[in-house]
Amino acid sequence: MHTVSDRRGNITIENSIQDRLLEAAYNHTTGRILLRPFLSPLFSKAGGAVLRTGFSKILIAPFVRSHAIDMSEYEARDYHSYNDFFTRKIKAGARKIDRAEHVLISPCDGRLCVYPVSENSVVTIKHTPYTVGSLVRNQKLAGRYAGGYLWVFRLCVEDYHHYVYADSGKVSAQVQIPGVFHTVNPVANDNFPIYKENTREYALLKSEQFGTILQMEVGAMLVGKIRNRPGNRLVQRGEEKGNFAFGGSTVILITQRGKVCPDSDILSQSERGIETRVRMGEQVGKKQI
Repeated sequence: MHTVSDRRGNITIENSIQDRLLEAAYNHTTGRILLRPFLSPLFSKAGGAVLRTGFSKILIAPFVRSHAIDMSEYEARDYHSYNDFFTRKIKAGARKIDRAEHVLISPCDGRLCVYPVSENSVVTIKHTPYTVGSLVRNQKLAGRYAGGYLWVFRLCVEDYHHYVYADSGKVSAQVQIPGVFHTVNPVANDNFPIYKENTREYALLKSEQFGTILQMEVGAMLVGKIRNRPGNRLVQRGEEKGNFAFGGSTVILITQRGKVCPDSDILSQSERGIETRVRMGEQVGKKQI
């Protein structure tokens, strides 16, 4: 069970069957023991293989109905498998990219919380302390983000699982960090430091407006692949960076001190432990003057 707000401040409590099952598993010793085989990369790869079969197409219609997905936003075509459906492309213009230079955009659809990074590069996410160094496994790089912000965009299974660059600039090559595949449901973070245990990838974007943004993708249970486009090139705000395969997952931005100010509604809700629903391309912060 977790609390979510829209951009107008309307609060809802989410407590799906999936949430209750995960709470039962992660909050009890026996459940955590039984979960261990499901966290391995082999399980996620096997699950991904099943969802790439033609037989898996029977799952598409029930999933669309149960999650009330508006398929008019997506390209109309026949899907060869469930994973083919899950990685579907959205229609041009279905997500408006804010082009104002002073605006930081959301790189994806999802539920956003923003956390301040301390002078020691420590950040506390849902009562779990992290160091930026443990997240990126690079202490020197972590020091560049002391005093900045860490932005966690949590994608649920019903969200669009493609993501874009948050600004224009020069992007580095991807850095891959192997790990396990916890769910990114908030209940898991109460028991495990999931963002430094899960498989993840990141790149550095030398942004035109906001300093150097670290943009990271975190895999999750049944997300067998993070599919990023090649780096080491110039990119444009709103240009696709990549996509996830099946499952919930997370995109993380880390911004430097004095470069970006999160929007007041998002910052206020984050301080209360409430996620804010955002959509790809919309404003989530502004250039700090």
